[in-house]
Amino acid sequence: MSQHNMVDYDKTYAEFRLEVPEYFNFARDVLDKWAEDPGKLGMWWIDDYGNEEKRTFLQLCNDSRRVCNALAGQGVKKGDVVIVILPRLIEWWVINIACLRMGAVISPGTTQLTAKDIRYRFDASEAVCIITDNSIAPRVDEVVNECPTVKTKIIIGDKREGWINYQDLLAGASDEFETANTRSDDNAILYFTSGTTGYPKMTVHTHASYPIGHRITGLLWIDLKPGDLHWNLSDTGWAKAAWSSFFGPWNAGAAIFVHHSPRFDTKRTLEILSKYPITTMCGAPTNYRMLVLEDLKAYKFPSLRHCVGAGEPLNPEVIEIWKDATGLTIRDGYGQTETVLLAGSFPCIEPRFGSMGKPSPGFDIQVIDDQGNILPPNQEGDIAIRVKPARPVGLFKEYWKDPQKTASVYRGDWYITGDRAYRDEDGYLWFVGRADDVILAAGYRIGPFEVESALLEHPAVAESAVVSSPDEIRGEVVKAFIVLAPGYQPSDDLVKELQEHVKKVTAPYKYPRKIDFVESLPKTISGKIRRVELREREWGKKK
Repeated sequence: MSQHNMVDYDKTYAEFRLEVPEYFNFARDVLDKWAEDPGKLGMWWIDDYGNEEKRTFLQLCNDSRRVCNALAGQGVKKGDVVIVILPRLIEWWVINIACLRMGAVISPGTTQLTAKDIRYRFDASEAVCIITDNSIAPRVDEVVNECPTVKTKIIIGDKREGWINYQDLLAGASDEFETANTRSDDNAILYFTSGTTGYPKMTVHTHASYPIGHRITGLLWIDLKPGDLHWNLSDTGWAKAAWSSFFGPWNAGAAIFVHHSPRFDTKRTLEILSKYPITTMCGAPTNYRMLVLEDLKAYKFPSLRHCVGAGEPLNPEVIEIWKDATGLTIRDGYGQTETVLLAGSFPCIEPRFGSMGKPSPGFDIQVIDDQGNILPPNQEGDIAIRVKPARPVGLFKEYWKDPQKTASVYRGDWYITGDRAYRDEDGYLWFVGRADDVILAAGYRIGPFEVESALLEHPAVAESAVVSSPDEIRGEVVKAFIVLAPGYQPSDDLVKELQEHVKKVTAPYKYPRKIDFVESLPKTISGKIRRVELREREWGKKK
């Protein structure tokens, strides 16, 4: 708990070390320590119906011990996989703490999973237990008979035949439980991450990689302090929830603010920020792009002091509008399900809008070529993390049961993120795109993000996604899918206007030669635009 917030980037970067003891358990070594102050707030939860609940660290820890006893009573052991698919219910956090405490491996999933997805996860992870609610349970029941490893089904909410009711299970459970003495390198968390090809991979984190590694995320980037109330807009099924709704804030002793709602509502979000003493906020760029379409000047956010964005780079014009209205700069951060925060626009450095910021202390991040050589400034290459001679703490252990896939992401002394970037003379990193999102038109390399940002500067554009599209002459050209802002209608004139606008704002060769106006864009659960889906449509599935 000794790491503090950062005031001098260069000094911290040079000196920063995360100590990893041989044995570590986040529930015992962090949360139980905060719980020594019986009144210390751990969570402030609200829903859309006026319900509001607060939980101290002590209450959360005691409840987690009951869950440990209940799960142990169902035969769940250290190392067993427990799949948890729940919306933003307080139980999600309690169950996460319990699994860490007893040494079970927790595998969170999004509530948008289909029966087929759930079956794949059961089989791949050999899960022994599923905990979910009434909306997901029917999907589980469709497939669970074909999944021999699943022994226990626990439901939160109404009773259901063939399921054990969570409330009943806890009613008789003791809150005395000795925390498992987990090794730092034991498996702790299992995330399914979708790539551009094949089924989702199983990304395994240990009791150190996320629990200790996210001190970087919570203390240095989100800049959290023990008295803070932090609101992360992410869904529970995404790794961002582990980052910013769990390990990041609780490492810092901050309380977590939770709004349990089925959908993101911009007006409601702004009202909540005005009403509650929320000090820090994290959202996906999609959230901020929607928020700036509202009349921000009509709201006051008296407690808010710091905002961060993650998931994909945030467009400079959105940062400007937010700053103009709130006085706050949204600071970008970059990382993956496989990592903690790798680079960020840390509060103590001068932000450069559109940049990912500088490498996180504790990581040697470079832009390298195909041979593993570090490239000079302003040359595009692969974003890589040095893993030899010393492997950084906040990096995943492996793709579980897939040594081939695990080996494929290493090149010499480097872990390759699969993203492309360049570094400027001052050490700031600039995102170009996923290695497979980059458009090659007539010999030019065009990163989709730059074109999307240029389009967003036009008042007619609410959202845009840019992909490559086949072209007989150029091989491929830039195509933009555009969601129009309220009050605008699709027309040939507007197409021409947008094309001219992009030519003016960026290099002329980057303008979209094709434009489709659409009602909405395909997105992942975490709000990232699924360019891969649009690209496959353009190329008839195979490029």
